[in-house]
Amino acid sequence: MVSSSRSRPNSITFSFLLKACEKIKAETKCREVHGSIIRTGYDMDIVVCTNLIRLYAVNGLIKIAQKLFDEMPERDLVSWNSLISCYTQAGLHYEALNVCNQMKVLNIGFDGFSLVSLLSSCAHLGALNVGVGIHRLAGEKGLLENVFVGNALIDMYAKCGDLAGALCVFNGMKKRDISTWNSMIVGYGVHGQGNQAISFFRNMMMAGMQPNSITFLGLLCGCSHQGLVEDGLKYFQLMSSEFDLKPEIKHYGCVVDLFGRAGKLEKALEIIENSPLQDKSILWRTLLASCKIHGNVEKAETAMRKLLQLGTLSAGDCILLAGTYADAKDQQGVAKVRKLIRKEGKTTTPGWSWTEVGDQIHRFVVDDKSHPDSREIYRTLGEIINLATLVGYRRDLAVESPESATEECPEIFDSYHSEKLAIAFGLAKTSQGSILRIVKNLRRVIIVLIGGESGDHASLSKCDKQDAAAHMHTWTHFGGLSRSPHRIDNVERC
Repeated sequence: MVSSSRSRPNSITFSFLLKACEKIKAETKCREVHGSIIRTGYDMDIVVCTNLIRLYAVNGLIKIAQKLFDEMPERDLVSWNSLISCYTQAGLHYEALNVCNQMKVLNIGFDGFSLVSLLSSCAHLGALNVGVGIHRLAGEKGLLENVFVGNALIDMYAKCGDLAGALCVFNGMKKRDISTWNSMIVGYGVHGQGNQAISFFRNMMMAGMQPNSITFLGLLCGCSHQGLVEDGLKYFQLMSSEFDLKPEIKHYGCVVDLFGRAGKLEKALEIIENSPLQDKSILWRTLLASCKIHGNVEKAETAMRKLLQLGTLSAGDCILLAGTYADAKDQQGVAKVRKLIRKEGKTTTPGWSWTEVGDQIHRFVVDDKSHPDSREIYRTLGEIINLATLVGYRRDLAVESPESATEECPEIFDSYHSEKLAIAFGLAKTSQGSILRIVKNLRRVIIVLIGGESGDHASLSKCDKQDAAAHMHTWTHFGGLSRSPHRIDNVERC
């Protein structure tokens, strides 16, 4: 068609073609079509450019997408929304919020699509204050009755640890769909409020809403973290027996975690071995984490052997096993794991931690000294560690020995983890009674309540170490008025 003198493509032709390429994620075709667009003179067309930006983003070429956006002679709201969506879907949530700031400076309007994407980024970053500002903006724009905006607000408040805010939005919604109910059930679930999740499920059923797999994921998560073993098993069985839903890997993972947290490791192992997904490493990794919590060396070794057999052994798995050996005073076992780490050259995914102070998001990496307030951060962290030592905190030498440290895995062996730096920064920059939300890119999220007396800060490092093996999709709660960590049923979610 392009080579025909009678039939030449126009912006509509290219838009449909780009959407077709987007569905099949064809990078080569993407570049070919881009060349055709340039040759036919449509490279400045706002609709074509917007679709082209989306196509490059789908193929993971975010920098090219941003370059195309920057070179557009004019942009409309759809173009800006596409750029935000590109960053959000790529997991670049900090960058997505920066686009929001640019839009405010340039006085670009927002619509429901803008706000849903931005709220998703706030949820992933734990940026509650920014999210509250977007909530306010949604009210000003008359978008609070939009069910998608409402669902995004519930999700944002829940993931940022403000369940009261999530419930307030839920109660104010005139129209609700399954995602609305699921957002609340999952919110209560990941905060360890199993009974509340079950209560919401019952109310949802009375409202005539049909549950889906996400509903049961929230229920199982809540039952697991609150120790409701019988309830959790009941809902797992109800999935298939009453609602004809086939359990997926995440559901089996929750059931393994359910028994593992309760110390029923034999039952957890039985669930894995009898499941159709017994070759999925995440199930064995979940069992390994439970073995670390309960100090069961035998089952930990079983899980480790299976991970080795599957070829999916990670540095994190090695650290869990080393910690299990160390707790059992088995120094030979610790040495064996260190040797395995060196032999296999195991590395970890680079870790970042974010914290929000005011309406600004601050990001840290391991041993980060790039922050303008580094001196104050490290001074505060030193004080925390000293105080922690006074109340019994000790470094886990099984995983922090200098001889076993490597440049590839610094976050495992170094005492200045990114989340510790974020906590120290928050303590230094906020007042007593504030709540710190520390979010990791590895999906473990922490909320720290700064309590009344300064000595209570000593519990932070100790609690952080003790909970390092906790599952990544849950919240860990540190009560400022207590010497020990609390689950959501005592305080609030992490």
